[in-house]
Amino acid sequence: MAQKVYYEQVVAKGCGLDIHKESVVAKVSGTVIKKETQTFSTFTRFLKELRECLLSLCITHILKKSTGVYRKSVFNILEGHGLTILIVNARHIKYVPGHKTDKKDSAWICKLLLAGLLKGSLVPPIEIRNLRDMTRCRRKLERAVTTEKNRMIRLLEYANIKLIIKSMYA
Repeated sequence: MAQKVYYEQVVAKGCGLDIHKESVVAKVSGTVIKKETQTFSTFTRFLKELRECLLSLCITHILKKSTGVYRKSVFNILEGHGLTILIVNARHIKYVPGHKTDKKDSAWICKLLLAGLLKGSLVPPIEIRNLRDMTRCRRKLERAVTTEKNRMIRLLEYANIKLIIKSMYA
């Protein structure tokens, strides 16, 4: 018995990804391909295996939630191979009520992709992403240096040692 489709299919062949720290659950579906769910490890070797599996099935679109840093390694492996990768805000994916599992999540994400119901977030070019990462790292290091300076000054003042710090802008 054929499954009833309640939406107009916009994407011919797609994959929904549910990404976690140690695993990625991939659900592929679409016209003329067998619906299939597979789980992959997040090690680079297995992510490349995921990519090759998707390319061998002629998958054109991938949809995944923006799951913080976990999505970055998956995105980096899949990017640049002719795949349209949509990253959407997790709040925009309304789950079907019922017991939540990774397989159900990836199947729901795939169904939303095929129906074209979600718009992907802006993913800047690699140069901008790298610049953002370096800027964030520098900002963190500057804050760490300031924190340590203040801690040292408090420690010295506790020992009744006063420092006269002249600003280079004075």
